[in-house]
Amino acid sequence: MAQIVKRAYKYRFCPTRAQAEELARTFGCVRLVYNKALEERSRAYTLHGRRVSYVESSAALTQWKKSPELAFLGEVSSVPLQQALRHLQAAFASFFARRARYPTFKSRKKSRASAEYTRSAFRFRDGQLTLARMNAPLDIVWSRPLPQGAQPSTVTVSKDAAGRWFVSILVEEKIAPLPPVERSVGVDAGLTALATLSTGEKIANLTCERADRRKLARAQRVVARKEKGSNNRAKARLRVAKVYARIADRRRDLLHKVTTRLVRENQVIAVEDLTVRNMVKNRSPARAISDAAWRDLRMMLEYKAAWYGRTLVAVDRWFPSSQLCSTCGTMHDKMPLNIREWTCPACGEVHDRDVNAARNVLAAGLAES
Repeated sequence: MAQIVKRAYKYRFCPTRAQAEELARTFGCVRLVYNKALEERSRAYTLHGRRVSYVESSAALTQWKKSPELAFLGEVSSVPLQQALRHLQAAFASFFARRARYPTFKSRKKSRASAEYTRSAFRFRDGQLTLARMNAPLDIVWSRPLPQGAQPSTVTVSKDAAGRWFVSILVEEKIAPLPPVERSVGVDAGLTALATLSTGEKIANLTCERADRRKLARAQRVVARKEKGSNNRAKARLRVAKVYARIADRRRDLLHKVTTRLVRENQVIAVEDLTVRNMVKNRSPARAISDAAWRDLRMMLEYKAAWYGRTLVAVDRWFPSSQLCSTCGTMHDKMPLNIREWTCPACGEVHDRDVNAARNVLAAGLAES
């Protein structure tokens, strides 16, 4: 049965000088309101043990706009400022529910520059998007069309460290499940290969990764030689950000292609329930684990399987997938990471370590499902 889901479509756009200045002011005001509201909430909780609600923060925002030193907050659209307070409210709700850490202040240099507009703060007509306080629509590069008849409910504008502008349009879309298939697959996430399937196939990582890493290292060395605070250092940091963005874009593109293919071809997908947060605490493989993007792979499989009527099974992280013979089920006590191929002493079967682990993950996933 088809389901209605909220889906975001992200596009690049090229703002005019006036639009860029307006958005830059909005980003700064959003960050200021978020930080000031967080400061007030923290002070109230520390001194009086009292929780400040969203309604109180919204009333405080009105008073801030009336003060001479913060009167500039009234020069930008009020909707992104209210949305910043709602995001802070959600962050505190997650903290008190023990789902997240205590909210932190937004940094001008490190935090993501973004502003969220709801329906009252933008106009979408005839394929053109116009934001509040702007006279002209955004020059969006429509790399793919929006769903037929879709009406945006939220628009988020952002600018990344590489200087690229993006607009994310949230719409409701009707998604039909894919036709059922007979195939199932087990996925073993790895470092030498992005993923190893129970069918014996190994999906390789990006072939351009080493070249990108060398380019990134050269760009970072250039930054290190520049004087702090100089314009040349700012230009060098921008070049580093562009290299980072290229690496991230390529990795995300590969993950989307791999996960879409797995969801289309298989009815049941079994993966390991890995705790990436704990695994990256080991400094030796931390960068390789981060580059593999296991968390993103799992997240994409989760929402795509839910959309298209597939079953994703997460096998317990303590399941000994590498130590278990997938042919006869014999358990072996030790299996160091340097052993990539081994022979089962019980049945004589020769195993590739990763393929054997993927087959065991599939068997455990089918047993759980």
